[in-house]
This record gives sequence, structure tokens and C-alpha cells, in this order.
Amino acid sequence: MSQGLQAVFLENRESLLRFLRARGAVDADDLVQEIWLRASSQASSPIANPRSYLFRVAHNMMIDIHRASSQRTQREKAWTEANSDVASGISDEPSAERSLVAREMLEQVQNALDEMGEPTATIFRRFRIDGIAQKIIAGDLAVSLATVEKHLQKAYRMVAAIKKEFDTE
Repeated sequence: MSQGLQAVFLENRESLLRFLRARGAVDADDLVQEIWLRASSQASSPIANPRSYLFRVAHNMMIDIHRASSQRTQREKAWTEANSDVASGISDEPSAERSLVAREMLEQVQNALDEMGEPTATIFRRFRIDGIAQKIIAGDLAVSLATVEKHLQKAYRMVAAIKKEFDTE
């Protein structure tokens, strides 16, 4: 029985390839091999029309591929929607207005830091921008950790005041 199905399979291999390609199969050669594996493993009794049987297996395989693709697309879309803070079709990039406001705020903070003088400006920049630990900054500047914390608090109050000013505008 398997030898008869194999002979029909080999005889119709090119037709199966065309059948699969006509239905959009990109990897038709691999799918033809998969058809043989499915058909030969499922056929336990004589098949009345082996050619129809092989094409039915090919058709069912294409349906399975289409369903899997649709499910994958739906799953990816659901995941994206669940893990995205923005609505579909809306850019994550800030608007031109928000960018302009942020640049203005940054400029004001930089100017205010410069006006605060040393060591507040240096301590704030090293801690917040460079990511250096407060303890290391204290050691480098030969001051206590409490002094570093006081200068940071002073800088944070200034930043909060500027932010509050921008929020009320």
C-alpha cells in the first residue's frame, strides 16, 4: 500500500509543488516533503484515489498554515496593544511643542544650575547625569556625604520650582 502511494506521490510531486505555490506557499519544496510524511503516516488502509488523497493532504496543510498565521497575527496584535501605552497609529515621539517646551525647561535648569555655583552644579551633574554615587562624589570633593545630600536637595528644589513654573503655563 505504501509503495503504491509513494509511486503516486513521486508521479505527482511537480503538480503538488504547483498546487502549493498557487496558494502562496513560499517553501513549497519543504511542504511537499511534509505532505509525504503526513500522507504516509496517516494511511493505514488502501486508499481508493491516492492522487486526490495527496491533494487533500496538501489542501488541509495550507489551511493549517493559514490558520496558524492568522492566530500568530492576532496574538502579536493583542500583545502589542496590551504592552503599548499609546493607541495604534500614534507615534511614541513627543510632539514638536513638547520637544520645544522640554528644551526650554532644560535650558532654564542649566542656567539655574550655573547661577547656583559650585559645588552644587558639579555635584548635581555628576550624580544625575554621570550616575556617580554620592559617596564617591563626597570622597572626590573631600566633603561629607551630608554635604553632598544638602547640595542635591538644593538643586532638586530648584528643578521642582522650574517644573512647577512650566506646569502652570
